[in-house]
Amino acid sequence: MRRPVALRLQAALGTLALAAATGVVLSMPEAAAAAGGATGYATQNGGTTGGAGGQTVRATTGTAIHQALCGRASSSTPITIEVEGTINHGNTSKVSGDSCNTAADKIELKQISNVTLVGVGNGAVFDQLGIHIREASNIVIQNVTVRNVKKSGSPTSNGGDAIGMESDVRNVWVDHTTLEASGGESEGYDGLFDMKANTQYVTLSYSTLRNSGRGGLIGSSESDVSNGYVTFHHNLYENIDSRAPLLRGGTAHMYNNHYKGLSKSGINSRAGAKAKVDSNYFEDSKDVLGTFYTDAAGSWQVSGNIYDNVTWSQPGEDNNPAGPDPQSNTSVSIPYSYPLDDASCVPDVVSATAGANKGLKVSDGSCTPQNPDPTDPTDPTDPTDPDPTDPPTGTNLSIGAGSDGSSKAGGTSYGDVRDGDLGTYWSPAGTTGSVSVKWSSATTVSKINIREAAGSAGTIGSYRVLNHDSGAVLASGSGAGVIGFQAVSLKKITFEITGASGTPRIAEFETYAG
Repeated sequence: MRRPVALRLQAALGTLALAAATGVVLSMPEAAAAAGGATGYATQNGGTTGGAGGQTVRATTGTAIHQALCGRASSSTPITIEVEGTINHGNTSKVSGDSCNTAADKIELKQISNVTLVGVGNGAVFDQLGIHIREASNIVIQNVTVRNVKKSGSPTSNGGDAIGMESDVRNVWVDHTTLEASGGESEGYDGLFDMKANTQYVTLSYSTLRNSGRGGLIGSSESDVSNGYVTFHHNLYENIDSRAPLLRGGTAHMYNNHYKGLSKSGINSRAGAKAKVDSNYFEDSKDVLGTFYTDAAGSWQVSGNIYDNVTWSQPGEDNNPAGPDPQSNTSVSIPYSYPLDDASCVPDVVSATAGANKGLKVSDGSCTPQNPDPTDPTDPTDPTDPDPTDPPTGTNLSIGAGSDGSSKAGGTSYGDVRDGDLGTYWSPAGTTGSVSVKWSSATTVSKINIREAAGSAGTIGSYRVLNHDSGAVLASGSGAGVIGFQAVSLKKITFEITGASGTPRIAEFETYAG
């Protein structure tokens, strides 16, 4: 066990009773990076990796999320918080500690760094409760739904923003989320995705924003122009009045988004802002690009976009629509590479990939949705893969290797999963946990076989197989047995149990080259 993890556990011992009561489950493997890795401007300024390299914690309440943050050794200790279930006002309390600064009416990511929040299992829903990011850096939010967050009426949360960033925020990647409201400001709702007061290097990708008066803004006023370097790609904006987004100052890059049913305005570039607008599909909308509601002009560079049933207002003192024939009036240099789908296929690609619980599917520019990180793991159910029901052949590479993992149940051993003896086994200290097989030098593996001990068959539910060296997810699914994936050279491979019907007992964790 690495010393930082040991220190973090020692710090948490005094709060185990609270953790048990509030829905936090600790597991010991170092966290995998979010599948596929950050894109867009979130890759700049040192990159965005969230809690990669740190501990993984499971949380089923808002209090448990705060408890996980407060139980770290420091405010910058990396952590991945896997969230499952509904997070709401009733189960979200303030938790105090030296490594956190939380509040009761929101998920507070304040004065911290190196954190991943990711929805797992049956999904994570933040119901009427916003995610608040303040004075924070290197944050990843992935595969969650945030809905019906109010700034007025009851209950109120987070100033009304589904996800709000403010005050010297750096490097945030929000990916495969669903952000939705049930009306506009008159019904108590505000923005779905807001950035203010010096927020920079942010990417919003593969997300759905819908049923709101305001999609989001970058800059709270014409004088708040220190924000920027934001990428929006492969998102669906649907049934939004305006602010898709509103951009005050700074630079933003919008590519391969599907905008549908924008009733008042869309990309509103103003106060000196620059927007690069690449290969998007605008449909059944009004004034999808320009400077609106101000005489403080912004600018844009356009290419490859499709305007399908888009209407345009007449220019005026406070209105400068880019259409009906949008032309570039600036030039924007993009510092990162990005695969670009043709705008004609964007509605189909976005429909298959954007939002929570879509399997984290992405696009590689071929107009065909791909599984996460398509150059790394392949879908184990692909017919070109080895039949996962085939018995493994060749040498079991686990014999004579090393092993470790998360906290184990009494009387069990990590070594029991690599001794070739089906009569011995390892169990986690609870229903979830992980066990790893490791070698002193890089070893090629393309198939594993998880054998449950007698009397425990069928206990293992959902799982992930991880390349522990890189954090990549090699495979995921449910149930024990043979699991195939694209051959990979590594020194350590981890089998992580994320759901079970009881206490799992793994008799053997076999590994094979082919």
